[in-house]
Amino acid sequence: MLKINRKNLKSSHQLIWLIIDFLMLGLLMINLAFIIGDSIYNFVAVENLLKEHLPTLQAAYNPIHENFIFYDLLFVAVFLTEFFIRWGYSVKAKVYDRWYFYPFIHWYDAVGCIPVGSLRFLRVLRVISIVYRLHQYKIIDVTSTGIYRFINFYYEAFMEELSDRIVAKVLSGIQYEIKLGSPLFEKIQNEILYPRRQMLAGWISQRVAKAAQESYIPNRGVLRIYLEERVDHALEQNVELSRLKYLPVVGSTIKETLEEAVGDIVANVIQQILEDLASASNHGFIEDIVNTFISSPGDSGSAKAKNDALIALINEIIEAMKGQVKVKRWREQLP
Repeated sequence: MLKINRKNLKSSHQLIWLIIDFLMLGLLMINLAFIIGDSIYNFVAVENLLKEHLPTLQAAYNPIHENFIFYDLLFVAVFLTEFFIRWGYSVKAKVYDRWYFYPFIHWYDAVGCIPVGSLRFLRVLRVISIVYRLHQYKIIDVTSTGIYRFINFYYEAFMEELSDRIVAKVLSGIQYEIKLGSPLFEKIQNEILYPRRQMLAGWISQRVAKAAQESYIPNRGVLRIYLEERVDHALEQNVELSRLKYLPVVGSTIKETLEEAVGDIVANVIQQILEDLASASNHGFIEDIVNTFISSPGDSGSAKAKNDALIALINEIIEAMKGQVKVKRWREQLP
């Protein structure tokens, strides 16, 4: 239910104009009800129905219907008077830069006063403008009403559906253009990615270092044991190495020493690689990888393979974006 904040109404510096707004709002509601009622009465079937069942009401209203324009002009006179008073106030208070701006900005107030059937209903816009003005001054809170929530929900749902379809169509068009070898792809590669390769390398370097620090360093002991076990298992399956044990006297010793040495070397190498990745020294390595994928504008060496890889990457990113666009947020708000 719409509630009036009397505290804000009293403390407002626009108290007189807000009171006029309430009066105009009441008159507009009465006038619109009068217009709608007379439009319904204008149907012959409705008039005959009233003659049969409510002849007294029909006889009382018929003179008003015949002089509808006169009664409507009484309302119009009040609306025009209020319109010119507000126009004069805006000129005096210099609300707008030019004195003649007011009727153009509030065109719906002027056009709605024209006593023509199709234009009378523009007075609804005047109702909306008054309600909006009262809401701006926090005299009323439109958002607390059920009607507003109902209309806003379906408006947001409609806009989301519309915008999702447009975005999906645009993204599909971009994919199609890239596949055809559009200049857009070259622009992305040469003007967007290539000038920012240092930034990309730095960002990837930080992410790799963070991932290595969080995942590897706390578990390096477990990882080393696992690597040694896997290397031992692989060496046991090696036929050539298993033949060493048949050497007289020292065969078994040599085999065990080789297994331990190889296992220790592999574990140390992998451990050193992961430690390097977890430190700031990984930047050069990551930068080389980025430079391999993002070639310079004049580089034509393996451009075809690089372009295909980059096109595939861009397409996957766009597909992920299209998948996110297809998510209907408004459905999550349904009970």
